Amino acid sequence: MTDSILVQDNGNWVEITLNRPDRLNSFNDEMHYALRDAITAARDGGKRAILLTGAGRGFCAGQDLGDRDPRKMDGPPDLGNTVRTFYAPLVRLIRSLNFPVICAVNGVAAGAGANLSLACDVVLAAESAKFIQSFSKVGLIPDTGGSWHLPRLLGEARAKGLAFTAEPLPAQKAEDWGLIWKALPDGDLMVEARAMAEKFANGPTLGLGLTKQSIQAAAVDTLHDHLELEADAMKRCGESADYAEGVASFLEKRAPVFKGE
Repeated sequence: MTDSILVQDNGNWVEITLNRPDRLNSFNDEMHYALRDAITAARDGGKRAILLTGAGRGFCAGQDLGDRDPRKMDGPPDLGNTVRTFYAPLVRLIRSLNFPVICAVNGVAAGAGANLSLACDVVLAAESAKFIQSFSKVGLIPDTGGSWHLPRLLGEARAKGLAFTAEPLPAQKAEDWGLIWKALPDGDLMVEARAMAEKFANGPTLGLGLTKQSIQAAAVDTLHDHLELEADAMKRCGESADYAEGVASFLEKRAPVFKGE
């Protein structure tokens, strides 16, 4: 067992908290494995939403550089192996889930921590939070999908500016630029994030999952191929119990009871 993450089971959704607050929730190998196991357990256990956040005053400061210090090693670290073993699988796992993942950025999100948040489906941030592409300060590139997400969300000019300068991007500006969904007063962050997780988890999660996959596929699809993808997804949705319930509840003027199937 490890206490490097905390998992709160809320029935059909889970809240996962990165829990190394003395290190600004920076990743060591143990926390990587624990987070991956918690997300996999949520997927395999039939959960319908995940809320990811951090303990203490920060969300995540990225990699714990103390674990990758060349001065303490026989030679330079193989950071490519670190990415392939830990960060890339984590991003792929989050993006592959067929239900929403909400990230509540409660404080500084730096390096891989910033880009971990961008791998999630909806990012909420406390107004005091900042996003920092800190890689250039130590001679690295934005990993954890950062060099892929940033230009798609912000455009090449802003992506390069953030990556080259490592200037902190305040939460409100991140919202204004379209990097995240919403910046909230600090005291409202977790209230709204939990309400959103509850709403998604009780919503038509088959359709939400297909919406997620369709939007993600648009980054590489041609319009012709994507129209076919939409048709296939709509066929699945149209055959679902959630669609039948949604139509019935609309016509009967009552609240729907979705089952995610």
